[in-house]
Amino acid sequence: MPSAPDQPLNPNPPSTPVRLVFIHHSTGEDWLNLGGLREALNENNYYVTETNYDWGPPDLDVNDGNPIGYHTDIGHWYNWFLGPHRDTYLQALYTSSYTTGENSIPDPGGENVIIMFKSCFSSGQVIYGNPDDPPLPKGAPNPLWGKGVCDDPQCSGSEYYTVSNIKGLYRDLLDYFATRQDKMFVLITTPPSVDVYISPELAANLRAINTWLVYHWLEDYPYNNVFVFDYYNVLTSNGGDPNTSDVGSESGNHHRYWNGQVQHVIGVSNDFLAYPSFSDGQPDNHPNPVGHRKATEEFVTLLNIAYHCWKGDGGRPLYMGRSGAPAPGKPSPTPATPQPTTPQPTPQAPPATSPAPPLETPTPPKGISPILAGAGIVILAIVGVALYLTRKARSEVDERLRKLDEALLEGRISEETYQELKRRYERERERKR
Repeated sequence: MPSAPDQPLNPNPPSTPVRLVFIHHSTGEDWLNLGGLREALNENNYYVTETNYDWGPPDLDVNDGNPIGYHTDIGHWYNWFLGPHRDTYLQALYTSSYTTGENSIPDPGGENVIIMFKSCFSSGQVIYGNPDDPPLPKGAPNPLWGKGVCDDPQCSGSEYYTVSNIKGLYRDLLDYFATRQDKMFVLITTPPSVDVYISPELAANLRAINTWLVYHWLEDYPYNNVFVFDYYNVLTSNGGDPNTSDVGSESGNHHRYWNGQVQHVIGVSNDFLAYPSFSDGQPDNHPNPVGHRKATEEFVTLLNIAYHCWKGDGGRPLYMGRSGAPAPGKPSPTPATPQPTTPQPTPQAPPATSPAPPLETPTPPKGISPILAGAGIVILAIVGVALYLTRKARSEVDERLRKLDEALLEGRISEETYQELKRRYERERERKR
């Protein structure tokens, strides 16, 4: 039954285990396994399955030889939920049992019924336009559909990452979610970056999009199976340094259950990651375990509230996609005076990030034409074709690396995105030797 408007929120865990799948990359994996999210979800009766870089069927939309799990930029959500091959991807997603860690509760069986999805920070580092730009009009062609920031060597998709296009894409996803009332969808907002990897203007655009999602995305959506958690906002304030959490503090930036209500508060004027991890003394855009533990503590109770709203035995929360009285970006429900910007590290050089997960092994070349006579000729021909394809594949990767260098020099991608993609391409080249 649908939730009544005056029904109280229900912050309790589900009474029986529920299957949940989380679409993520390395940041989500860290949140699950280093930030205590999997443990907390299990304690609240959620059995966790996942996707990652190497998960799933081939992406027939990007068609670059990688599986759909490899593609989680904001524009790629069109492929997952709206595109011509979505049924293939979603059938695999709903029945997936893949995990990067062990659950402490038994698998309840059946399909995954809660779908969490999150884009990587790299797809939020290049966003053009202005913070208050409205969504692209409904029905207008959206050039962002199906586009990652760097699906091609030229990173041509980055030009379509505008405030209007992104808001329009998120709105259009609701067309699919409305057809699946048997599933609950939870958008985890794109996380922030360290201040040396993104300009204040672009960071402000990402915050504006995420705040719009919290306050306005679902205003015209009549159902109770879609919710938002502002992972971004939670990670933009700390307790004074990156290793000190402000979880439980009245001040700071939060998205949580507070004094019996859902609270989304921006008490610190900061659009950058307040919990960077470090490598060789330099900051990395992957949040550290302290930040992830804050996100865990604030998120899981909100997930319980969302679950019971979906099931009809709890009220519909504000500030998880729908606004109340406060204007967008203002604290709710209890205003807080903004504090000085959270202290941020001053890096000296680009960080050394974690190695990218291995790419899917490419399909071997098919056999040559049967008209070739003799086994010896066949073998020689196969060897020749294999050598040719290997050299061709390495040459294509080299060209992608060259184009990637050009994209960095021309300012079309950030240094962090450049480093991540360079690692992937170099691993691909080594694999094809």
